[in-house]
Amino acid sequence: MTNCNDELIELLRAELRNADPEERRQIEAELELAFAEREVIQAEQDGRISAEPPF
Repeated sequence: MTNCNDELIELLRAELRNADPEERRQIEAELELAFAEREVIQAEQDGRISAEPPF
């Protein structure tokens, strides 16, 4: 799952290079979400957080 997320991040970075200002804001927001998702995935894999609900 991390590989897919990493691929998405690289794709968004490539799109960002040629984006107009309107697209740039949208792509930056999508990049921010992708980075956050990657961090959660890595934290789950490292055991820093649990994917199980607390109840």
